Amino acid sequence: MSQVFIVGGSGQIARLLATTLSKGGHQVQSMYRTPSQKEALQALGAKPILGNLLELTPQELSELMKGSDTVVFSAGAGGKGGMEMTDAIDGKGLELSVKAAEKAGIKRFILVSAFPEAGRDKALGEGFENYMRIKKAADVYLTHSTLDWVIVRPGTLTDHHGSKKINVGPAIAYGDVSRENVALTLAQIIEHPKIKKIIIELTDGDTDIPHAIAAL
Repeated sequence: MSQVFIVGGSGQIARLLATTLSKGGHQVQSMYRTPSQKEALQALGAKPILGNLLELTPQELSELMKGSDTVVFSAGAGGKGGMEMTDAIDGKGLELSVKAAEKAGIKRFILVSAFPEAGRDKALGEGFENYMRIKKAADVYLTHSTLDWVIVRPGTLTDHHGSKKINVGPAIAYGDVSRENVALTLAQIIEHPKIKKIIIELTDGDTDIPHAIAAL
């Protein structure tokens, strides 16, 4: 079993992932920045790591990550704080985390990104368009790193109970996906270390998650 470091550990997908990995025997470290989140993360079976992407240097973050086998970047501003915060967390925060993983000697890095067609033709405004630009720039930055990267692009996220069935591939038709299915898919990717340097689009579908990921 492996040790997994989750950046953005208090997020919804990250918490579901921590639970899944802990139950599967993996060691999970979930980075959080608000003290009140600590006990909830412990209850999931994760080791809470206090850290703020807005304050850490690459060296400081690398020290927190040290000893991990895989880094999962699931942090996001979530529309809070406007475009400046999106740039700081989804953009510069990703770059910081990549640099830290490289310094720590961690090769495997999984990024939870965004489906290219998300929100198209819905006139969601300049803030959303900026979010999509930042997410694409983050994808590009990661692919030019020295890491064994995997980029996962979920469709529109829902809170539905996970069906444990998905559609997945380098390019698939756009659709919804439950956060639970995203977390279960990430866990399966972590358990398949040969999956690397690939962009994976993800929606709810009709293939069992283990079979879908093994096919990659």
